[in-house]
Parts: sequence; C-alpha cells; structure tokens
Amino acid sequence: MIDICIRVAPALCMFYQLLSLDNSIPFYDTNSHHPLAFHIRELEGMNASITKINIGNLSVGYATSLVAEALGMDDADSKVKSLANTIHRKTEGNPFFMLMFLRSLYDEKLLQYNFGVMKWTWDEDAVNSKIVTENVASVLVNKMNRLQEETQRMLMIASCLGATFRLSAVMEVMKNISRVEMKDSMRASMRSVSGTAATMGSSSASLLSSDLSNACTDQDGSDSSYASSIEEFEGEGLCEVDNEECRFMHDQIQSAAFELISPERRDSFRGRIGSILLLSLPPEELEASLFEVVGLLNCAASNATDETRVELARMNLKAGTKASENVAFDTAKVYFKTGREALGSKGWEGDYSTMLDLCSHGANACLVTGDFDSMNELIDEVLSKDIDTKEKYRVSEIKVKSLHNIRKFNDSIDAALDFNRQLGLLTPKKKQVSTFTIIREFIRVKRLLKNKTAEDIANLPDLDDERYEMGQRMNEHLSSCVYQVEPTMVPLIIFQSVTTTLKHGLSSSSPSGFAGLGMLLCGPFGKPHEGREMAKAAELILEKPGMRSRATYTKFLTQCFCYHWTSPLKDTIAPFLEWYQRGLEIGDTDSACYCLITRSYFIFCVGRALDSFQKELEASIPVLTQLNQDDKKLSIIAILTTVKKLRGIDVEAGDKILDSMLATAASNGDFTLSSHVNTMKLEVFVFYQKWKEAIELVRKAGNVRLFLSCSFESVRYTFLEALTYLKVAQSVSGWKKRQMKKCAHKTIHLIRGWAKNGNVNVVHYLFILEAELAVLNGKNKKAKESFNAAITTSSRNGFVHDRALAHELASAHFRAQGDDYWGNYHIECSRACYQEWGCGGKVERLL
Repeated sequence: MIDICIRVAPALCMFYQLLSLDNSIPFYDTNSHHPLAFHIRELEGMNASITKINIGNLSVGYATSLVAEALGMDDADSKVKSLANTIHRKTEGNPFFMLMFLRSLYDEKLLQYNFGVMKWTWDEDAVNSKIVTENVASVLVNKMNRLQEETQRMLMIASCLGATFRLSAVMEVMKNISRVEMKDSMRASMRSVSGTAATMGSSSASLLSSDLSNACTDQDGSDSSYASSIEEFEGEGLCEVDNEECRFMHDQIQSAAFELISPERRDSFRGRIGSILLLSLPPEELEASLFEVVGLLNCAASNATDETRVELARMNLKAGTKASENVAFDTAKVYFKTGREALGSKGWEGDYSTMLDLCSHGANACLVTGDFDSMNELIDEVLSKDIDTKEKYRVSEIKVKSLHNIRKFNDSIDAALDFNRQLGLLTPKKKQVSTFTIIREFIRVKRLLKNKTAEDIANLPDLDDERYEMGQRMNEHLSSCVYQVEPTMVPLIIFQSVTTTLKHGLSSSSPSGFAGLGMLLCGPFGKPHEGREMAKAAELILEKPGMRSRATYTKFLTQCFCYHWTSPLKDTIAPFLEWYQRGLEIGDTDSACYCLITRSYFIFCVGRALDSFQKELEASIPVLTQLNQDDKKLSIIAILTTVKKLRGIDVEAGDKILDSMLATAASNGDFTLSSHVNTMKLEVFVFYQKWKEAIELVRKAGNVRLFLSCSFESVRYTFLEALTYLKVAQSVSGWKKRQMKKCAHKTIHLIRGWAKNGNVNVVHYLFILEAELAVLNGKNKKAKESFNAAITTSSRNGFVHDRALAHELASAHFRAQGDDYWGNYHIECSRACYQEWGCGGKVERLL
C-alpha cells in the first residue's frame, strides 16, 4: 500500500501545487487583469453565486488520514495518530514532504511490513529520533546517495537544466561529458563516498564508484543503464516522466541534486553543459530548449574567449527575441543586456549587425518594462552612430512611442515627422488643417478607391518598398499623437496612409489606415455604412500573413470608432476584453490598454451597476500601473472618480482629483484628457441637475467634440451639452434664452442626423431632448409623448441610468403643470431606477 501511495504522490502533489503555492493562494485574484478575473467580476455584478476556494497545507486530521491510507491502517489507531502528528510537526502538513518522509522511513527499514500481524510496524523512538535530527534536505540527499551511480549523474545534470527538462538533452550531455569532468565538478565531500547501499527494489552505488576514481576512464553508459536510471528516479517519485518531457516533482529535489556540484565549479559546469547542448542537439530540440541552453552558456560568460563571445551574443539575441515574442520582456531585457556585454565596448566594430539588433530590441524591452533610463541610453547610442536612416527606424519608433506614453505629444510628433523627412517621404506640417484641405484630400482618396469593395482592398498586392513601410508605421504613431493635440491633422495622415496602400500595396500598417478611414466616414462625413465597409476591409487585411502585430490596434479602432454608429453599444463591449488579452499576448500593451479604457467607458454608458463597476475600475488601476501605462490610468481614474461621486462617496476629494487632472492636462497641452475629464464632470452635473455649473463647464470646455471625434464619448457629450442648453433656456429669458435655444437646436440637429443614419444608441437621447424642447415651447402633449417614448426606448435597450433621468425630468415637467399624480409616479420610478443603477447619492436627494 505504501508503495502505491508513494507512486501516486507525484500526481497528488502536482495537483496540490496547482491549487496552492506558498501555502494559501485563492482560486483567482480579484485584482488580476486576466480576462477570467473580469468575467468573474461581471458575474458578481449580476449577483451570481461564486464559490472561492482557499487551499492550504494539510491539517493534522487530514495528515492522519493520508498516513493511514498510505499504511492501509485505521486513522483512529493511536499509533497512526502519533506517527502522523510527528510527521506533521516536521513537514507542516505539506503532503509531498510527508510522503517523502514516509518513504525514507521505509527505505531505512524503520518502517516495515510485519507479515505475522499483516500490518506495518515501526519503532516510535527510532522514528522520532530520525525526524528530530533530519530535515527535508538531508532526507533528499540521503535518498540520492542510495540511487544508482548513473541515476545520480543524470539528476546532477538535470538539476542544471531547470525544473523541467528534456530527456534527450540529458542523454546528449551524458554521452559527451567524461567521468573525469563529473568528478572534478563534484563537492569534495561527495568524492570520498563509495560502496553500495541496499534499497527496496534496487541496489545502487554512490555517485563516485571505483570506476570514477580512474581519471582516464571516459566510458559512457549504455542505453539500458539510462533506461534503468530513468525508471529509478521516476519510481522513487523524484521526477515525473512524460515521454520526452520530465519535471522534478519539487524544487527541493532539484536543489538537492544541484547541491552535489561543487560551488566553485557550478558556473563552469553549467557552461560546459550549455556548450555540449549547443553543438549536439538537433535544431528543433535546440529551439525547444533555447532558454535553458543560453542560460547555461551565460553562466560561464566571464570565461568566454574572443571567438566564443560573438556566438554567445548571437545566442542571447535569439533567446531575447523569442522571450519578447512570448511577452516575457523582463527576461528578454536580461538576454539583450548579456549579449551586449558579451560583445563589449568594441561590439559595433566586432559584429555591427548583432549589436544593432541587441540595442534596438533591448530598447523596446526596456520601454515595455518601464526601464526608461536604459531605454534612452540605448536609443541615444544607436542614433549617435553614422548609419543609414532605415537602420535607425526601430529605435526611432521606440522614441516616438515612449514620448507618447509620457504624454509629450508634441515631442513625439516632431520625432515622427523628422524621421519621415529623413526617409524622403512627403510629410505634413504640424499645424491646424483647414476644412477645404481635408475635403480636397478626401476627394482624391475617393477617386483612388474607385468603388472598391472590402474584398478588393484586401486582395491588393503586398508593399515591397521598405522606405514606404517605415513611413506607414510612423504615420500610425502620428495619428495617435495628433489626435491628442491637433485633431485636424488626423484626416491628412489617414488619407496619406490609405493612398500609399492603394498605390504601393499592403503593409502591416494598412489595416489601421482603413480602420481610420472608416472612423472618418462614420463620424465627420456622416456615412456610417461606407465606414463599416472600410472597417471590414481593415479586418480582412488582418487575416493575411504577417498582420498579427497590428491586430489589437486595428480592432480597437473599429470597435471604438466605427461600430457604435450602427450597432447597440452593449454589443460592442465584449470584443474589447478579448482584444485586451490578445494585445497583452503579442506585446502590444498600448493598444491592449486602449481596449481596456474604452471598454470601461462603454460599460459606464450602458448603465452597468455602479457598485460592481467601481470594483472593476479599482482593479484596473494597479494593472495599468504594472504595465507602465500611467497616461491611460488617468482616464480610468476620471471614470472611477465620477462613479464614486454618483454613489455619494468622497465627493469633495473627487472634485479635487478632477480639477487637478484638468490642470495637468492644460499644462501638458493634452486636450483629449481635458475633454474626457470635462465629459465626466458634466455627467455628474446633469444627473444632479446642477445646470448653472453645467453651462459654465460647457462654455469653458471649448470644442470637446473635436478632441473626442468619432468616439461614443463625443456622442454622449453632445447629448449632455444639448440637454444643458435646453434646461438653462427654460430658466432664462430674452436674448439669453434665444442664444441657449439656438445652441440646443444645433446640437439636436447632430443627434437627429445620427439617429437618421441608424445609430440606435441615440434614439432615447433624441426623445429626451425633444421632450425638453417641447417643454421649452409650451407643447405639453408633445412633451408627454416624447418623455414616454424616451422611457420606453431606454428601458428596452437597457439604459437604466438614462431611464432614471427621463423619469426625473418628466416628474419635474408634470409637477410644474400641477399634475402631482404623474409627478409623483415618475419620481418614484426615477428613484427605483437610480437605486438599481447604484447611484446612492442621487437616491438620497430624491427621498
């Protein structure tokens, strides 16, 4: 029975470790940015029942059951309880260590099966003595000393390959490393060990038998001895073998095996293993073990010769590139740095191409991990070299991105425009663009399109001019930057990108270019169906090979700026979470976080319950901090502050936060951030019916729609702005009333046009505005019909917060007419809707 339990132990402990590391880790982390965490929070927001499981070490009771099961005895037996208590004190209830101790007792014959009484027996005093004097490490070392010589050698080598390793790699090292080398790498205390020790089921010699003491003997083990060793360490529960893949069953086992190596020889021994694997493994196996091999080579980097330094640098470049592809940028950064150190100060002269790649890729890894000082040093190093402009592209792009990330938009624009000029490409000037120029360039693009369908565009040939491809990529970054400070330049950059694609072919930047064109057609040009066709073209291009890196950014553009014009807003939310995750997977952190921000704003606009939404926003902030996205974190903070103010939480502190953000945006010339903050402040003023503060904000905010162009936020702001004009017009007279009414008509005209073009998300906005316009004009019947239509439409489409607002506005109208019945009815309905939304501050005011 105990042998069966020992063999089951690896699976048991593997399952245990999957559930719990460091004694107690919850099933999921509520602050996690993994999509599963978002889904769980959504379920919690819908009041779904979620069971959370915390797994710790075994209690004394469960430890007793484990020991009893292993021995096939009754857990009520006093001797079993005593043994279990003793083992539990030593192992703290870790099931792996408990079974390991049991097996060590069995191996040393302190635990034996008595066939006379047909059960396991032991001497409690001897067991207690062993457990008092031995710890886990000593048990493991003693266990390894009893293994066969070949098994010990294999474990010693495997310990250098990591927690998981491939059998073929161990075999190659065994075949190519001599016993003399093994002896020289052993701890001095282990070299004197000799003789044999009996074990249950196998006899073994110490690691250094008489054969090993012969310095000239290089005889390798046979395949049969290897197979025997593999069977032994698997049978002993030290490793799990799954065909070619192996893993140590616990890090303590790997550590014990590694301790067999002499401390002063560990680096050289690991370097030797790395050299053997580099030369002997087939290409596919070397690729699978690349990180392990390069890590081993790096251990002996200080002893590398001039001839091997170049190869070491190239291997680190290869490993760093692979790590970057797997989004392990912290690891990649170390590889790139090690590669540069291997080449040394004369790297540019020794291997120019490798040094350039190490600096360029290293700068990108530093950008993603937030190591901006190292990033700037690498960028400056490359830019200072007298090399071709195209070879400076990678670091120039990183410079543009980094300046954008810290909200130095003007500097980012200058850097991008300067690089394109150096390439000899047509470059627009950084200034406001007239409407005439935009229309003129739009007509030129329409002529080039010549009624092409999305499929026709996706079937264009590929771009084969590297210069144009770099310029296209820079234009992508330009469009993001100018959107923040000079939005009138955006159409020109998009038109230039589309024109280059139509004339010269498709590149990885083409999807975002056509997505941008779709954005313009849906928004300023008022042709949402044509815009969706261009968005479709962008997504079809993404299906072509080599487009994966731009997928998240393109999807962000189509979902954020195109689809909300003709699709229900609630249907556009789910894809943002999917593309947030994909963006993180491919290393496009910026676009991933844009998806996260837009998703959060859309959730607010559809009226998600504020309490659960607040928890999600609070969980997003540390995520953005961890991803070094401080600029995007400000947008989330603005939404979170608004949610808390609506709930009546930290109202005064919230005012200070938003005012501080406006001051920061003004000092940085960040008009997009100031427009976003003003929109969120206007939300609070409208819901709390603070029309004086609302009209003052509208007057000071300027042309918010320009800096939120094409987004749903611009649509929402237009509704809030129009409602503010109407409510102020109802409370003033004379020329002020005429002025407010004129402004209201202008904004209502925009919303009416969007509704006419099929925007289902603004229909209830239009009914609310028409109701208030009827109130202003004294048309009570029209007002009643429009209020009812607004309430019905917002209810049908799930906009609970806007339904609450419509009920409240209707109540004010009916009470002003002296109709207390309908006035009281609507105020009760409003209170219920605000309660459902979680707007506690508003509910208190309506009591």
